Amino acid sequence: MSSIALFPCSFTPSPNVASSIAASLQLTLYGDNDLIRDTAERYDVPEAKLQKAIFGNTSVFNQFTLEREKMLNLLRSMLAEKLSQQDQHLFFGFMALLIPADVSHVLHVLVVGTKQGRIESAMKNGLTEKEARKAIHADDVKAYDFTDFLFQKEAYNNALYDLVVPVEEKSSEELADIVSQYFHKTSVLRTEKSIQAVANMQLAAKVEQILLQNGHRLEVTAIEGEVQLKVQKSVLLYDKLVTDVTNLVEQIDGVQNVVVEKGYNYNDSIYRRQKFELPSRVLFVDDEKDFVQTVSERLINRDVGTYGVYNGEEALSVIEEDRPDVMVLDLKMPGLYGVEVLRQAKQIAPEVEVIILTGHGSNQDMKDCMELGAFAYLNKPVDIEELSKTIKAANEKALSRSAQAA
Repeated sequence: MSSIALFPCSFTPSPNVASSIAASLQLTLYGDNDLIRDTAERYDVPEAKLQKAIFGNTSVFNQFTLEREKMLNLLRSMLAEKLSQQDQHLFFGFMALLIPADVSHVLHVLVVGTKQGRIESAMKNGLTEKEARKAIHADDVKAYDFTDFLFQKEAYNNALYDLVVPVEEKSSEELADIVSQYFHKTSVLRTEKSIQAVANMQLAAKVEQILLQNGHRLEVTAIEGEVQLKVQKSVLLYDKLVTDVTNLVEQIDGVQNVVVEKGYNYNDSIYRRQKFELPSRVLFVDDEKDFVQTVSERLINRDVGTYGVYNGEEALSVIEEDRPDVMVLDLKMPGLYGVEVLRQAKQIAPEVEVIILTGHGSNQDMKDCMELGAFAYLNKPVDIEELSKTIKAANEKALSRSAQAA
């Protein structure tokens, strides 16, 4: 049974087109929210995390947490299960691009409008021109961020779709008719090869899930039981990595052979297995950029994942959007004074553990910081081992509190 996957372009008739096609071809309409709900129930994860994986920006801490990869993997797994069933669907939403192109019984469609046409459509819905431009820009940023993360391509790149239908003042019915006619004329058939592609998708998702759980981010391809893993970053002990990931993957049902290869950009940066039991969401705030970069590198070598910013305003912005577990905060910075950053940070996210690190603090500063809820107060120059130990203790407290709240 064949299906359609339609990627949405905002302020076009895409939703109406999807509904019309589903009704005329007797397809079950299945949207992003349906997939998120089903995935959350199946894997016992918060819907908010799945929502963010699709529609949100990639966290500044993602290189250490692999959170977006993990959530997208669960969504792919759920989607692969849907595809393995005999039902016909119209998959509508960002998830359309989670379906591999070699699943040929799914027609990938984009209904797209010109920027001016979309502005006019938004204005017909009651927005001013300025509001329309802003809304369209925000929607496109989400779409482009999603496809850039998946493919390093723009969302409306023709190469991502089997059929691209420009709106060009056509009605929803006319657009739906174009897609339906193409669906009937083109060989969108459930063949043995296409069924195998779904099985490959399921196995690849299963392999990727095990790798991510063990801190490995590798490109995974599965073809009839043979799993190909590509390492895209340089690794100091390459042979050990090959042995480790091969041993992990060989234990998975359905895996017959494992091949590990170096990817096309292998030499660009250093591959590092992520150790999730160690701090991976640490915000480092200090106006001395060289100091931040040097200490961050030394902490990363101790498996402490840090992201650096250089003033209090940036720190508060990150806390609002990304919620670090631990913040290392300098007191003496231009703009917002460190004590004020601490005060506002605790108002925004009281669960964030804050370590004060300063070379110019007074006894009163220390008293004020501890009364505001700082985890520790350290003086510069600080021993890197002491700082690492303090961060890990603060991280344990943060994670313990989070586990109790859950």
